[in-house]
Amino acid sequence: MTDSYFTEQTFAFLSALAANNTREWFEAHKQEYEDCVRSPALRFISDMSDEMPAISRHFLAQPKKVGGSLMRVQRDTRFSKIKTPYKTNIGIQFRHEVGKDVHAPGYYLHIEPGGCFLGIGLWHPEPDALFKIREAIAQNGERWLAARDAAAFRQRFTLEGDSLANAPRGFAKDHPLLDDLKRKDFIGMCSLSEAEVTSGQLRPQVVERFRTAAPYMGFLCKALELPF
Repeated sequence: MTDSYFTEQTFAFLSALAANNTREWFEAHKQEYEDCVRSPALRFISDMSDEMPAISRHFLAQPKKVGGSLMRVQRDTRFSKIKTPYKTNIGIQFRHEVGKDVHAPGYYLHIEPGGCFLGIGLWHPEPDALFKIREAIAQNGERWLAARDAAAFRQRFTLEGDSLANAPRGFAKDHPLLDDLKRKDFIGMCSLSEAEVTSGQLRPQVVERFRTAAPYMGFLCKALELPF
């Protein structure tokens, strides 16, 4: 049994922030944010830096307050219809070492009252990356099916995301893997309970579940000519 990172107070703070999403309220509760959200999240990320090599040596856990694995609490409202200043969830991402300039698969932990989950893969890949993945599926169907349908992976993760209504340009309308070729997202989702998030087993559970996604993540990385 390891120590827990997040507590009931973490979820209470996030719920209170959702109900009082103003800069004035946040400033008055900044120490609570530090104690219940940012500090435990950075501790989790720091400990995950020792675990990531067992998942892949090419994905990074960076425990930095800004620019690392912990996503900003401030919401970018410039192009959003939602104008509240703060996110009401904890987002932790483990990016590929190629960095921000290349659209690469990633691992993700989302903590929010009523909606905690793990995510893997690529959400809304850019057109070039999307074409490469589709081409890899079309040319390596057996390997794709082995990755997509690996028993341990599918026991934990559900494939989700948007799809085209019709076959993508350049691919046969009668291709046997048409449903996969029509995907616009290549993400797997694994729900978590609040009890799991606040337990002392969160880290080993995250590691175990991320490891089951190795065939799927390996396929995506190879399609994009990235090391896995």
